[in-house]
Amino acid sequence: MNGPKESLTNIYVKKLNGESIDLLEEYSGQALLLLFYNNQCLGCTGRAIPLAYEFSLEFKNIQVVGIHSNFSGEVVSEKEIKSIFTSGEVPFPIFLDDQHELYDFFLSEGTPYWVLIDKNAQVFRSIFGSQSNSKNRLYYALENLAS
Repeated sequence: MNGPKESLTNIYVKKLNGESIDLLEEYSGQALLLLFYNNQCLGCTGRAIPLAYEFSLEFKNIQVVGIHSNFSGEVVSEKEIKSIFTSGEVPFPIFLDDQHELYDFFLSEGTPYWVLIDKNAQVFRSIFGSQSNSKNRLYYALENLAS
């Protein structure tokens, strides 16, 4: 498992409107599935985002959160974030990691990158990718945490 081993004290991101938020405060006492992605990543938009949506429907006691990590330094608009969704609306909360600081903090290996955090704010598992092997490992981790 990559990333911090101790309990997390905060996870700061930005809402699509630019307002800062602490995910641990916003979702206090809930398990979180963080999906680090980028709109330019085809594996993210083609597989990981739909998979995150499936998980949000199946694991109701785990809050799925998308975090768009920006690597180019360009400002990404709410319209650009929503453009990858056929409905034009986000199916689960999505936040911004403008300077990929949070992505770096979790020692992410690329995008998509998943970090599962238990309800006590401890990193439970982290997994890179969205293809079959990654998907299976993530599913088993979610089942384990949800039970």
